[in-house]
Amino acid sequence: MAAHIIDGRAIAQQLRRQVALEVQQLRQRRGVTPGLAVILVGEDPASQVYVATKAKQTREAGMLSIEHQLPADTSQDRLLQLIAELNQRQDVHGILVQLPLPKHIAATRVIEAIDPAKDVDGFHPINVGRLATGAKAFAPCTPTGCLILAKSVSCNLAGLEAVVIGRSNIVGKPMAQLLLNENCTLTLAHSHTRDLPAVVRRADLLVAAVGRAELVKASWVKPGAIVIDVGIQRLADGNKTRLVGDVAFTEVAAVASAITPVPGGVGPMTVACLLQNTLQAAQDARS
Repeated sequence: MAAHIIDGRAIAQQLRRQVALEVQQLRQRRGVTPGLAVILVGEDPASQVYVATKAKQTREAGMLSIEHQLPADTSQDRLLQLIAELNQRQDVHGILVQLPLPKHIAATRVIEAIDPAKDVDGFHPINVGRLATGAKAFAPCTPTGCLILAKSVSCNLAGLEAVVIGRSNIVGKPMAQLLLNENCTLTLAHSHTRDLPAVVRRADLLVAAVGRAELVKASWVKPGAIVIDVGIQRLADGNKTRLVGDVAFTEVAAVASAITPVPGGVGPMTVACLLQNTLQAAQDARS
């Protein structure tokens, strides 16, 4: 029996429409237009495309898009000065510094310089701590998108056995916290996990975020599981390359009850959740 394919593009579009509606209402009610400032240091091609997508969708949602593209040799002090300026601007409700940064800039120092109330990426230690304690916080956008996709299949995740593969600060760890907050029974697996296939096979809900092409095979997956694939890599296929995730999609789709495709699954949700966080920051800001 073929799995239900979770359409991340359609769900992200629906979320962006809802955000745009609430942006319009906020402007009419309080005269406030949410503003998102994105900082790109250097000329990484993938980052440039991603930043352009963010800016386009920010404007389409009726928000103010503020873009700062800085040369690769920008000093850490200059970047921190810019963040301090954006922290003080009343028309800026969200600040995002595109990662990775050049090697001479300490990403931790930069993230900690952002006002936690404007940390729409959810990486500031204060937001990380709030998320871990179940308090209101900005959660990182990719795991938030994963949770929305999972809940599009089953609105109540309580009691499900969930396995997250990967323990990065960007996806794996916050994903685990979000699932714990949904009352899942959680296992966070990683490179030192013993008998990873056996651990994964317990999962009613699997989130694969390890960055290894087609690692998860059908034999690893519990029949009827919900599978969320965060990974995206280019895999050589003869003279061509194809985009794949951490999950061997075709074979796992024959076992799972629902699965996200790559591309078109988790990816579109990340920017939509960024817009949602920026709207929330503007709603929370003092008028």
